[in-house]
Amino acid sequence: MRLATVSHANGTSAAVLHGGTWRALPAVDLSALLAATRPDQAAGLTGDVLSDAVPVLPLPAPGKAICCGLNYADHIRETRRELPTYPTLFPKYADTLTGPDADIVLPRGLQVDWEAELAVVVGATLRRADRATALAGIAGYTVANDISVRDWQYRTLEWFQGKAWDASTPVGPVIVTPDEIDPATGLDVICRVNGEQVQRDSTKTLVFDAADLLAYISAFTVLRPGDLVLTGTPGGVGVAREPKRFLADGDVVETEISGIGTLRNTVRFTD
Repeated sequence: MRLATVSHANGTSAAVLHGGTWRALPAVDLSALLAATRPDQAAGLTGDVLSDAVPVLPLPAPGKAICCGLNYADHIRETRRELPTYPTLFPKYADTLTGPDADIVLPRGLQVDWEAELAVVVGATLRRADRATALAGIAGYTVANDISVRDWQYRTLEWFQGKAWDASTPVGPVIVTPDEIDPATGLDVICRVNGEQVQRDSTKTLVFDAADLLAYISAFTVLRPGDLVLTGTPGGVGVAREPKRFLADGDVVETEISGIGTLRNTVRFTD
């Protein structure tokens, strides 16, 4: 099942894709829908056909957005670190997220980098969950790009200030439920800049998979329906290249995960 928050002539709506057509669900967005019902019940709640629907940011109001860094072996190697014993985590806010086709607008002069990622959508309340419970509590998967401001990220040992710029992390375009895809079987995670492939790896090579991350995080903070967990990026980021490479004004960043879809965001720098 494919779920989305869509814009249409009368506003926004949670929606489900049926035979190539979006049908309305009884909520203004997926954040509200997941707070009210389980995702496996959504197909039975369909309403009007939305012929003019366009997917937008699927989860505009997650209670928590938590990210894992250093979670693909090749990316860990390019940063000259050892494989981690525990996940490296940092938060984002709802304000940090933006839509699948939105421009990413930032002040001129920053060192801006790409990070294609699989994101996990929580579908049940998880508190000190074991792996099996965490796996059963996944509502679905979506695409994200943890666009990072490197010069701010590396001002200190803490990454947060380079990772939470407003409207800088595109997410979407849809959420695909676990009955359709399984990252353990290997989903291709791809990033292209102006059509050039800069990242490609498989979710089979994650150090900590989706269930691992949800179980670990829920040990210290409760996860609730609609929360978002980004699982980390593969190798190929700009800051690890020789010479370093950063995004320029007008660059188009495409982030694709097989079986889910593609984000297409243009970087815009302003004075």
